Amino acid sequence: MKRGDSGMCLVVGVDKPEGKSSHDVVNACRRIFGERRVGHTGTLDPLATGALVVCIGPATRLDAYMVGHDKTYDVRISFGAATDTDDKLGEVIRTLDVPAQVCDPEFAQVILSGFVGKQKQMPPAYSAIKKGGVKACDAARKGNVIALEPRDIEVYSAELLDLERDPRADSIWWDVRFSVSKGTYIRALARDVGAACETCAHVETLRRTRAGVLDVEDCLSLDALERYGVEAAIDPVFLLESRMAFLDDGAYADVCNGKPLRASELSVYEAPHRFDADDCGPRRCAVPATSPLHDGELVCLVYGNDLKALYAFDAKTGKVSPKCVFSQGVTRGKSL
Repeated sequence: MKRGDSGMCLVVGVDKPEGKSSHDVVNACRRIFGERRVGHTGTLDPLATGALVVCIGPATRLDAYMVGHDKTYDVRISFGAATDTDDKLGEVIRTLDVPAQVCDPEFAQVILSGFVGKQKQMPPAYSAIKKGGVKACDAARKGNVIALEPRDIEVYSAELLDLERDPRADSIWWDVRFSVSKGTYIRALARDVGAACETCAHVETLRRTRAGVLDVEDCLSLDALERYGVEAAIDPVFLLESRMAFLDDGAYADVCNGKPLRASELSVYEAPHRFDADDCGPRRCAVPATSPLHDGELVCLVYGNDLKALYAFDAKTGKVSPKCVFSQGVTRGKSL
């Protein structure tokens, strides 16, 4: 069977290993599923591990609807040295003494609390941001630093998990859990935390524990993914966090032809509020909606055990209209 003709359409959660790029994971999934059309919904640095949503087959069209989710990371910040990449994989470009107060947990939490909220963040020089069609990281590797613009981000929480000091290596680390908005660079946060402490710092380890509603505990290693194959499918409706409606045969035929539907004729349900691989059936975790659709709201249309389409509600017409229709539905995973 040729790549790109696997007949599969699903979404999986991968626990990305350290040392592999997100693109490496995509290539591994292409091999595992025999499918050329594979994409991820949020880049992780090679250093980082953790939750990575991967779409297989026609499900790659969901990428655009899953890239804006909030994220949670556990990071170890190492003080006293700055690197050109803002993580341990880079070259050390500066060293500074570390003030004694950095070893004080109360001081650490005060500093971290100062990073909570909306702010402008200067991305790292080594980032995937493009300017003039050139990635900043590619230019930086060639010795050309691209002038990037600060970006609007939000840090929802910053919690000190642990603080360690190794007198033998003269090293100090903070283990921190950050919950952040899309577009936030944890490497840049580590860099700026160092500056706020009147020294310098970089990322020693980084793990994404949550991507949107997907917890890393619900993700599989690449080895496990190879064993489970399509049985590893995660419900895309759960990941999209959108409300849903179940189609009867007549509405399904209209959706296949890209026709709008009257919202009043749909029974709308709340998005599944949890992921449980042991739950079965298309209506698992679904409860009737308690409020009407709002203008522009995205609705997942389900037929059988597949996500068939994403429709958007227009309050003026009272209809939902197609945004993304799948000729082959995206499987919702385990069913009766």
